[in-house]
Amino acid sequence: MSEKHTPVGSLGEFGLIDHLTKNFKLKQASSIKGVGDDAAVIEHTDACTVLSTDLLIEGVHFDLSFMPLKHLGYKAVVVNLSDIYAMNAEPTQITVSLAISNRFSVEALDELYAGIHHACDMYGVDLVGGDTTSSVQGLNISITAVGRAKKDDLVYRDGAKEGDFVCVSGDLGSAYMGLQILNREKHVYLENPDMQPQLDNHQYLVGRQLKPEARKDIIAYLKEFNIKPTAMIDVSDGLSSELMHICTQSKVGCHIYEANVPVNNDTYNQALEFNMDPITTALSGGEDYELLFTVSPADESKINTDDIDISVIGKIVNKDKGLTLQTRANHLHKLIAQGWNAFKN
Repeated sequence: MSEKHTPVGSLGEFGLIDHLTKNFKLKQASSIKGVGDDAAVIEHTDACTVLSTDLLIEGVHFDLSFMPLKHLGYKAVVVNLSDIYAMNAEPTQITVSLAISNRFSVEALDELYAGIHHACDMYGVDLVGGDTTSSVQGLNISITAVGRAKKDDLVYRDGAKEGDFVCVSGDLGSAYMGLQILNREKHVYLENPDMQPQLDNHQYLVGRQLKPEARKDIIAYLKEFNIKPTAMIDVSDGLSSELMHICTQSKVGCHIYEANVPVNNDTYNQALEFNMDPITTALSGGEDYELLFTVSPADESKINTDDIDISVIGKIVNKDKGLTLQTRANHLHKLIAQGWNAFKN
């Protein structure tokens, strides 16, 4: 980051918006009007519009002692796009609103917007609006993502049926373990500022926490092979919590096999080092932003292949059977949602 420190107040609200958004060019044909008017204009003539909003609060959702502003900007966009993909829709536009304290300079916000810009380029979305205001303390970011999909293509959480297969992309628990590593190194540094963070051997786990990716590739695969999930959600609050959402809204139960839950070797080994159960990190760790979905038995063979990063982890069962996990030792345990709680004290 540049050592130059330009006070935000020197530009004014509209001057700041112009400065931060001047390099964002509209790419989507549906983006009729972007930043610079009273409202954005988006045209969808043959599809449904899908909206999702996330609010990120400094000290609650991110820690700037180890989260670079450029990574924060990228991640803030990606977590919203993940929600759009979880509807089996294509993200097209975003708006970005900031509340900033006077400790943030124009140069600091340039770093944040560099990450936002990179995410827009990577996922082909347009920045079309937003707002800025002052904050008494810290940085608050609110991003709204807009997407589109044909009505018949949309996938909700309430469509899972008995006999469907439960699938998940990627691996689980890695972002949570990355956060544990970052918090450990932060505490080491606070106790001894001469100690440098030891992150060289944890690039995968730290990367999953600081720079997650939305699974655009999974949605593309499903469309290519004409697979429409019966229910879908992104894994932001932990696998158990997301399974409970699908099962509650679909009025079904599920039976999950521990042996099939995908856990990366780095995650597994790091969990043991922290005296944690690896499967617990996969079930309860959040911020993986993988896609959890169910498919009909007719589509299971298209999913159960080495050609795509998807694991079949269980089946949907009758509601009366509840949500269960079958361990490697063939013991049955009730699945309990222990993921992120936004209002936990």
